[in-house]
Amino acid sequence: MTAPAIAKKEPAGLTLEAGKTYAWCSCGLSQKQPFCDGAHKTTAHRPMVFKQEKTEEVWLCQCKQTKDKPFCDGTHNGL
Repeated sequence: MTAPAIAKKEPAGLTLEAGKTYAWCSCGLSQKQPFCDGAHKTTAHRPMVFKQEKTEEVWLCQCKQTKDKPFCDGTHNGL
């Protein structure tokens, strides 16, 4: 599998709502970062679908290199 594209070298700070399902872009090609818009269809990457447990502010990865998908772990600082 080829490496995902780096959408941005910074995380997206967002408030996610409890009980809502989100699809995090893992390919880096989505125009709706950090969420999936279907651009992955030309790649082997697939979005990471997750259900948010509680309403809270989170930092979602946009460099696509994090080890804590979909959350930022600071990897973008070394890119």
